[in-house]
Amino acid sequence: MSESTRVVAHMNDGRILKGTTQDFFPNRVTFHLLPRDGAAAIELRCKHMKAMFFVKEFDGNPTRRDIPGFVAAPPESSQGKKIAVRFKDGELLCGYSLSYLPDREGFFMFPADALSNNKRIYVVAGSASEIKAGPAADALAQRVLEERGPTG
Repeated sequence: MSESTRVVAHMNDGRILKGTTQDFFPNRVTFHLLPRDGAAAIELRCKHMKAMFFVKEFDGNPTRRDIPGFVAAPPESSQGKKIAVRFKDGELLCGYSLSYLPDREGFFMFPADALSNNKRIYVVAGSASEIKAGPAADALAQRVLEERGPTG
């Protein structure tokens, strides 16, 4: 990446780090995050992340509920096949991926909702308890909806 990109790194220990990066590549072990507060660059190890969100703005909408729209969405789009990721902490992400392969350490996905603050998301596969693609992604999203009840 030659230009700075706004990112929000969700770490496995629960920290959320916001800033920019110029050197994130999925096949590299580390990259640098320049914190949004202007502090010195931080070197992060990919394996310590849950996921990295490439965002439009640093402050998104935490009340968004995208799962019902995902279940009704088409099985494929120009951004790939449907994918649902349930992380070990219980969070569920739904979207589309062109690059998911079960044996890779991570993959990019695009949010199911085009109005999402996320442009794309890099998921570290080892942080997930379940990753389902295709019709199984719908089933996982539906199961989580049912578990959460009417408030979603």
